[in-house]
Amino acid sequence: MSLQQMFARYARDLPAAELIWIGIRPERKQPMQALDQVYAWQGSGLEGDHRCSKTSGSARQVTLISAEFISQIGLYCGIPEPDPGTLRRNLVVRGINLNALRYQQFRIGEALFEATALCHPCSRMERALGPGGVAAMLGHGGLCCKILKSGEIKLGDQLEVLYKQPALF
Repeated sequence: MSLQQMFARYARDLPAAELIWIGIRPERKQPMQALDQVYAWQGSGLEGDHRCSKTSGSARQVTLISAEFISQIGLYCGIPEPDPGTLRRNLVVRGINLNALRYQQFRIGEALFEATALCHPCSRMERALGPGGVAAMLGHGGLCCKILKSGEIKLGDQLEVLYKQPALF
């Protein structure tokens, strides 16, 4: 059985997860801007994000992290409540085992996404979180995603996993 099939078994029974933070970077290396809503463009990224024009067809059009991962990173770094913008991920959701979303398709608001690869921390996290920041994020950096269908997403939208029946043997 493939990883995708195993994750799909878990995904069908997931409780509702909620989008609690949206952020874009209008320019490279600039601070994140928190938004209440944004338009997700199929095959490109989030409107206003500098990567939107650069990621056509890329597996990393949007980055996603969970509030639970952020809490874990904060625990490891000694930061009670890290600001999501510090971690430079686009979307923060709450209420899901994020790593089980890998290889799955899901909807947030009007947009359809597919989780692709793990989103590994970069060396900038050492400055942002302090010494050990990269190590604190290992395994908790979230996921990279592709946008399969354009649409508006907004704070409070539910993350709905689109369960696909796994093939039997």
